Amino acid sequence: MKVTFTLALLLCAIAQSSSAQQKTFDWTRASDEVVRLDPADYHTGRVYRPGPGGGNMHIDIQAKQPVTIAMAFADEWNNALQHPDPATLSNLTYRCMREHVTTTTYECHLPSERPMVLIIQDERIPNRAMLTGIAAVLNRGAKKFISPNDLKITYYSWTCVTNCILPEYQWFRLVKEKYELTSVPKIYSLLTPERDGQQLSVKIKAPIPMTIAVLPSKFADQIYDKPDTMSSALSNTSCKQRGVQSLTFDCHFNLTDGPQSLVIKPDTSFSGHKKAEIELQTVRCIANCGQ
Repeated sequence: MKVTFTLALLLCAIAQSSSAQQKTFDWTRASDEVVRLDPADYHTGRVYRPGPGGGNMHIDIQAKQPVTIAMAFADEWNNALQHPDPATLSNLTYRCMREHVTTTTYECHLPSERPMVLIIQDERIPNRAMLTGIAAVLNRGAKKFISPNDLKITYYSWTCVTNCILPEYQWFRLVKEKYELTSVPKIYSLLTPERDGQQLSVKIKAPIPMTIAVLPSKFADQIYDKPDTMSSALSNTSCKQRGVQSLTFDCHFNLTDGPQSLVIKPDTSFSGHKKAEIELQTVRCIANCGQ
């Protein structure tokens, strides 16, 4: 068991989450697409819809003959297909263009919140410029038979590959009370740790200096029966603070620590009616707890 200080409960939650195993992501094979391209033909592939921060795409290409690969904005490309004139085609914007490809892994970072489409064109034309080639294909008449270009596209998705189903944790309040101080120690039965490293947040606010400790319940029972044994009982825990009036601190417990109790006692004598406030919270697993 160990004790650490914290500035805010939110920071505790973040620390608890980060201490767990992290998910690992990688490109995983999603689907294959096989296409046959005639000379100068193009193929319209998958449409990608990146989020607010943009996104990446990743594919494998295998072609019998060289091809040109690029990404275009989907709305511009659709407009070009409907109006295949030189003016429309000249306004197309391409990203990540790669030429003379037969076998490659193709990747492209896409801008945010605007769909983009994968374009692949057969390069078997005298002028390999993509704009000229597309215009020729869209406006040409009958095709002459030439051996087709066999093209295979393997699409990938960015997915979790390890630690994909992790435990989910949530803060739960164990105690929140404002009570009247007495010279007799105040004792609460708290919890039995459900896992190693279980976090407990302790918050106290009092008008006079106080000793506060979380310790094994068997020692708390001894204090209840014999209050003068408190000093010796405190040697059995590191989760303790002396002489505090306003403080928030954290402790961590392991399964072997067993049932735990909270003990609070004024450090000085006092007169009149005085009240102290105590709040305790712990992090518990709420889902996927056996992972």
